[in-house]
Amino acid sequence: MQRLVNAWVWTETVLVVLIGLLYVSIVWLCTAPFDPGRYAAGRAFRHLAVAATWLNPYWHFRTSGVPIRDPRRPYVVVANHESYADIFLVSRLKWEMKWLAKDTIFRIPIMGWMMRMAGDVPINRRSRGSAQQALEACRDRLSKRVSVMIFPEGTRSRTDDLLPFKDGAFQLAITTGTPIIPIAIAGTRDAMAKGSFSFRRANAICAVLEPIATTGLTTADLPELRDRTRAVIAEARRELQRQLKIERTGGAV
Repeated sequence: MQRLVNAWVWTETVLVVLIGLLYVSIVWLCTAPFDPGRYAAGRAFRHLAVAATWLNPYWHFRTSGVPIRDPRRPYVVVANHESYADIFLVSRLKWEMKWLAKDTIFRIPIMGWMMRMAGDVPINRRSRGSAQQALEACRDRLSKRVSVMIFPEGTRSRTDDLLPFKDGAFQLAITTGTPIIPIAIAGTRDAMAKGSFSFRRANAICAVLEPIATTGLTTADLPELRDRTRAVIAEARRELQRQLKIERTGGAV
């Protein structure tokens, strides 16, 4: 049964991507002349992730936390990273963010084309030059009133512990004077573990936390900002994990 369900989920995911290419292309063609931030095309692309989630019988995803009242107020959004499923979960949020993602994903036919139409940002983490270009591209998106989304761990943790946060997102926030929005994610590790492309049952949630102001900060404040943001996410994530455990056990912790 699990093999049949996985076959169905991969089939519907591929169909969503193929149909989505037409959808995203039409939105991009109709809006590109007057939407330099590719906000509309990006939202169209994120809709595909939401559709794929709805069609997956194994996944029960939801969002919570602080509402973002102005979707065109740019933020540097940072979140912990548990699995590929994080992308599907965070895409359910109601405002557009440009994702900083590995350049290898942009080389995948169809998927990479849509990511470029959406204005997402590629990065080769082994190249310092690529990292600088990616930060410049993120500054460009912020200047066009679109938020950027970065996983500061840099990769998915193989354990339940958060990895150290890298400096890039916090450098970007400080140098542009952009507030940070932390997001805590819990439960997606069960959806698709690192090193596996097999879908599994998962009840997952992401919580949008209070923005952290960067006005007046300098690069000397970067370590404190980075560590404070990590601590806020870690604490919120522990609470989400406790909430999910209560739901899973019917009230027994």
